[in-house]
Amino acid sequence: MIMPGNESLLVWYPGHELLLRDIVRAENCHLFDSAGVRYIDLESGVWCTSIGHGNPRIKKVIEEQYARYGHSGFNYSGGVVEEAAEAIMTLTGCSGGRCVFLCSGSEAVEYGVRLAEAVIDRPLMMTMADSYFGAYGSAARREEGGWFLFDWFPCADCPFEDDCMEGCDRWASIPFDRIGGFLFEPGSSSGLVRFPPLKLVRRIAETVKGEGGLVLVNEVTTGIGRTGKWFGYQHYGISPDIVAIGKGVGNGYPVSVTTFAPGVVDRLGGEPMKYAQSHQNDPVGAVVAREVIRVIDDEDLIARGSSIADRLMKGLIEISGLSGRIMEVRGRGPMIGIDLDDGPGVPFTVATHRELVSRGYIPGRRPGVNVIRLDPALTIETEDIEGFLAAFREVLGIERNG
Repeated sequence: MIMPGNESLLVWYPGHELLLRDIVRAENCHLFDSAGVRYIDLESGVWCTSIGHGNPRIKKVIEEQYARYGHSGFNYSGGVVEEAAEAIMTLTGCSGGRCVFLCSGSEAVEYGVRLAEAVIDRPLMMTMADSYFGAYGSAARREEGGWFLFDWFPCADCPFEDDCMEGCDRWASIPFDRIGGFLFEPGSSSGLVRFPPLKLVRRIAETVKGEGGLVLVNEVTTGIGRTGKWFGYQHYGISPDIVAIGKGVGNGYPVSVTTFAPGVVDRLGGEPMKYAQSHQNDPVGAVVAREVIRVIDDEDLIARGSSIADRLMKGLIEISGLSGRIMEVRGRGPMIGIDLDDGPGVPFTVATHRELVSRGYIPGRRPGVNVIRLDPALTIETEDIEGFLAAFREVLGIERNG
């Protein structure tokens, strides 16, 4: 049942409509309400259930670990957390470094920023102007005195074939002599699914590192297979010093991770950063993260997700050619954004989103912009993709023989 605008006892996500209030069960990418009506989750919850709702292997390790011990303290831990840390650090190329298990993506990013600020000796952190790094902290505020925000959009149509160079006015505007760290979000672009140019990102990373700075990446939304590789930064050929991971690594369980390379450990001088919270390095979150990695490996889900994404993109491009209401389709792996042409009156994007949900398909819609976002689990079935494409055609008024 769709009930936009009705009151709720919940403090809901600002700008998002609570359209379905009686979901009682979920299995892989299928949600069921109390009347047994099925919906296809094309957004993986809040981009979190990377290997599907209710994954049996994840349920099993949660139950088993909680039966052993579910919470750690300041003075005790266990081998399972160390094993999970090793798996994560190997995956991110930070072997020999350190990692910390936390609770949310916002926290993982903020931890990484605080860590970088503790060891760099220059006043500015750099990032792209359209980045999103969480709900709180320095990375969320990006205050003028501590951050340099670079508008990369003019660089998308760069007329120069060579790498970024001093002769470019935009490149010359970057104050590298004051930048100690570069925090990169490789593709989500505040939910809009945009990808900064490879040569620009690679050159910035090389320059910052060459000046003794650190490269940090926010993989909360782009990691764990979301872009067709384990991590979004791998599309850019860079080697980060600090990696923040969240959402998909917990498959719906609230766990995040910040990893940092051996060089960062050396710069800390053996002293840990002063930071502690009640669920830091908890065993249940750690074993969930470890098992998500194992499931993806065992079932070759990154390749599977890429194959599904190819079919989805092909279908969307076909639909785009038949509809005047689609302005652009862009994506990388199973992370896709569709720009719609909003006209006067009720925004077309809002109406399209509501209509798709009424037909049983739940994509994402970021408030205030004309973007429909798709982030299906790596385990979504082909028939669910085909069903969505057929429903989308109908919502856009495209005849079946069109």
